[in-house]
Amino acid sequence: MLCPGLVSRTLARLDEAVGLTSLTVPAMDVIAGLSRALDITEGHPIGHAARSCLIGLRLADVLGVDETSRGDLFHALLLKDAGCSSNAARLSQLVGGSDHEAKRAVWLTDWRRWPEKLAYVTAYTGRGEAWWSRLGRLANLAAQPKAEQEMFQIRCDRGAAIALDLGLSRATAEAIRAMDEHWDGGGLPAGLRGHDIPLLAQIVGIAQVTEIFWEKADVRAAMDVVTRRSSRWFNPTLVRAMRVIARDERFWRDLRTGDPVDLLHAVAPAAALAATTVAGIDRVVEAFAGVIDAKSPYTHDHSRRVADYAVAAAARLGFSPERLARLRRAALLHDIGKLGVSNSILDKPGKLNDDEWAAMKAHTRHTFEILERVPVFREVAFDAACHHERLDGSGYHLGLAGAALSPSARVLAVADVTDALRSDRPYRAGLDVDRVSGMLAADAAAGKMCAPSVTAMIEVMRA
Repeated sequence: MLCPGLVSRTLARLDEAVGLTSLTVPAMDVIAGLSRALDITEGHPIGHAARSCLIGLRLADVLGVDETSRGDLFHALLLKDAGCSSNAARLSQLVGGSDHEAKRAVWLTDWRRWPEKLAYVTAYTGRGEAWWSRLGRLANLAAQPKAEQEMFQIRCDRGAAIALDLGLSRATAEAIRAMDEHWDGGGLPAGLRGHDIPLLAQIVGIAQVTEIFWEKADVRAAMDVVTRRSSRWFNPTLVRAMRVIARDERFWRDLRTGDPVDLLHAVAPAAALAATTVAGIDRVVEAFAGVIDAKSPYTHDHSRRVADYAVAAAARLGFSPERLARLRRAALLHDIGKLGVSNSILDKPGKLNDDEWAAMKAHTRHTFEILERVPVFREVAFDAACHHERLDGSGYHLGLAGAALSPSARVLAVADVTDALRSDRPYRAGLDVDRVSGMLAADAAAGKMCAPSVTAMIEVMRA
């Protein structure tokens, strides 16, 4: 592990380096942009959270929600799925198959109706496995009657905690925590009923369901679902307000054809449009690093450790404070694309087959595509996505070599391998410093890894 003193001294240099107190990017662009990563974690099409936010804000306007509460609602809608990576491993353990497919299917199901619940469990438990394996999973699931509540509890509690970590209001956190509660008390995780459910949570709940069925079909289909669930899932007053919005053809046309993040600029609360600070950006980056690392028990704190390794080694290589700051952000977000990889692949104890390996290798492309669309992260997107590239061209996903890889990308690649080797994995225990040092040195000698970066990393590990 890294020397805490070394890390703290290096981070202090970063604080001194970034003297700007504000940037030109609105605060909302950072969270709204990264919400795309939450979409793929939950199995939704890209833009789901932002579109849900647009629907929820429109509903809040019809209901006459005040400006402060609109701000709380805005963040709750964008971050509603921040806790969804935390239950992915548990869901995969219970049902097997793709956690993304299973998560998405839950939202297309009225899981409180026993025929639909039974159809869901039959379709997704052990999907693609031999019949005896599926039968064993079904028996295990039947023996854990509280598993459903556990899934919602993990997701909602973690999402609320992330909101508070970001310095958002308790109202935002409680809206996230209670967004899956239902009007008649049949929701989860706490079984709240009626007006005991915070109004903002009620709006989040109906907005996300409306978006899911609208995106899959059209407004009529969405309203059919919302109407059928009135007085059960949803407050009848909110359902009536949704009927008003359903008649606005231009709203739905713009939602279908426009970039939802761009559309949010026209309706976002004033506070969300204010220029963010460097500290604010880094707070979001740290929070999303936690979301990324929660996806698998084998990646707990991986992103933060990689960032510490990378910054410490780069400091020894003479990187400027500004470059160290950018490198740290790239390192914290380098695996954001893994949120789109199934836990059946991430946590598999054996060798991956060709299809699984292709899905795993795609995570670096996902990282680039997510970060490149967030203005403030465009400058780190390429380096972050190059963490599996190798100097001899043998890496992925682009097969870049030599001068095509920046010094930052080279250090980040070494840091990622270092932490992967030092950490426990499904198929082996973490390796000691001497063995990791030898393996890194061998890769440098073979022309795979940057030799100066490897030397600096070995010095860091032995510090």
